[in-house]
Amino acid sequence: MSTETLEFQAEARQLLQLMVHSIYSNKDIFLRELISNASDALDKRRLAGLTDERLRAEDPHIDIEVDKETRTLTVRDNGIGMTRDDVVGLIGTIARSGTAEMLRRLKENKESAELIGQFGVGFYSVFMVADKVVLLTRKAGEETGVRWESDGGGTYTIETVTDAPEGTSVTVHLRPADEEDALYDYAEAWKVREIVKRYSDFISFPIRMGEDTLNSMKALWARPRSEVEDEEYREFYRHISHDWTEPLEIIQMRAEGTFEYEALLFIPARAPHDLFQRDARHGIQLYVKRVFIMDDSRELLPSHLRFVKGVVDAADLSLNISREILQQDRHIQLIRRRLAKKVLSTIKDLMRDDVEKYRTFWREFGPAVKEGLLDGNEDHKAILDIASFASTAGDEPTSLADYVARMKDGQDKIYFMTGESRAQVENSPHLEAFKAKEYEVLLLTDPVDEIWVEAVREYDGREFQSVARGAVDLPAEEEVSQERAGAYAPLLTWLKETLGDVKDVRLTTRLTSSPACLVSDGEGLTPALERMYRAMGQEVPAVKRILELNPDHALVSGLRSAHEQRATDPELAETAELLYGTALLAEGGDLGDPARFAKLLADRLARTM
Repeated sequence: MSTETLEFQAEARQLLQLMVHSIYSNKDIFLRELISNASDALDKRRLAGLTDERLRAEDPHIDIEVDKETRTLTVRDNGIGMTRDDVVGLIGTIARSGTAEMLRRLKENKESAELIGQFGVGFYSVFMVADKVVLLTRKAGEETGVRWESDGGGTYTIETVTDAPEGTSVTVHLRPADEEDALYDYAEAWKVREIVKRYSDFISFPIRMGEDTLNSMKALWARPRSEVEDEEYREFYRHISHDWTEPLEIIQMRAEGTFEYEALLFIPARAPHDLFQRDARHGIQLYVKRVFIMDDSRELLPSHLRFVKGVVDAADLSLNISREILQQDRHIQLIRRRLAKKVLSTIKDLMRDDVEKYRTFWREFGPAVKEGLLDGNEDHKAILDIASFASTAGDEPTSLADYVARMKDGQDKIYFMTGESRAQVENSPHLEAFKAKEYEVLLLTDPVDEIWVEAVREYDGREFQSVARGAVDLPAEEEVSQERAGAYAPLLTWLKETLGDVKDVRLTTRLTSSPACLVSDGEGLTPALERMYRAMGQEVPAVKRILELNPDHALVSGLRSAHEQRATDPELAETAELLYGTALLAEGGDLGDPARFAKLLADRLARTM
């Protein structure tokens, strides 16, 4: 039969060189691409056989052969095969019109462009490892076949042959191994087994090498849950997560219609050590048509659900030319929204049906989930619905729905206080009036709580209100009388001038046993939030806070009397410093001059002995 030698266009040669040397970060994936093409061919023959019995294949499978002496690797299938026109149109895509545009896009975007599936160039990844590639194919039902050959240089040959079996075989004449260039010896059987296990284990057709079948073909996510044993799920979870504890919950999903995908997700029972590290790996593995693509798919779940492990297998996705980078298209966003919604609804079911499992989950992952409240996404309500918080109402955490159900008549706000520990918050002077009047306060002690309460204003129509910020007037609370306010006015003015570090000094009814407390104004940062921003390297201007006094406390009333009698006494200024310092310490704040405060306190105590 006649053989044609065709020449690549100039830009096609440039493109092929760019693909071989720049696009793929892992040379192992050439075998993944060949197996994926073979699996597609088998799928196409299976579909064709549904309407034409003559096209049905007996024992559909993929064979891999390696020959160390000739240094060749062959991938063979008995799939649909190709005609001469198919070879020119599909395998020869790289030489067709439009190559210049492809090249321009690749050069403009070094991470490559959205080409896979549009130009069919995955086959050419073989030239990363090959000196020469020979393709032999015959379409099912046809009398003649085609032989295609190229060394990846300037030309390729194509000829019609009569001895080709139905299906397609690709023989790769391997370059010498060069481990410094991450070019391994692909004529080694163990290396082939390793690649198949990693990338193609769940291909639905057997992949054989000699008498051995290399892949399991057990895609658990594609099987009904009723047909899978619990131990199979546990084994698969251990395989993908490297966590030897049992998963807390299993989630299986299937989406059908215009865009199809399957998902098998696991909620772990314990948080990984790197949950809050920036370089932590996300847990979702991505497959496309059961071909492994990547195992750190950050685009498929929001970061606040990064602890979820599992697999997503899509019928088609917009990958880049190397199939290594997901593109931000509507299908990715659709999967992301649906997976997040399903995970959050599953946690809500646990909250209702299995309290112990829910408490384990929230203890391990609650702080991470609350990070989702910082983003402008649609999950805020769902996250608040599954959140639980420590509360002054008891030892067990409470949900917001339960808090709202317990609100007193006339109460229209959800009261909370942030701090570093429950003990610190519970002993804060800010809670005294709330305890006295039996108003429930949420005790928020995770670092993220300091931030999300700034972003989320309400739940179920009830506004969040910090008990340590602004003027908090409890329902039916008596205000400071004008007469008393007038009597204390000179002391308040003097304290503001003397202390200097405060924005204002005022009387309050929020205190019952403490002499004073410090509060932020309605828009001011809390001290904990200031420290957090500074720890992140952000410049935060010093914020002056409001000193609130309890006029019923003996120290405050005594200071007022002393100020009336001897306003210029230096000891009064020291008493003011001590009053301010104790208020600062009571909320876990940092003294500006601890040594001076300790000396003033020691001297004052010594005079009382």
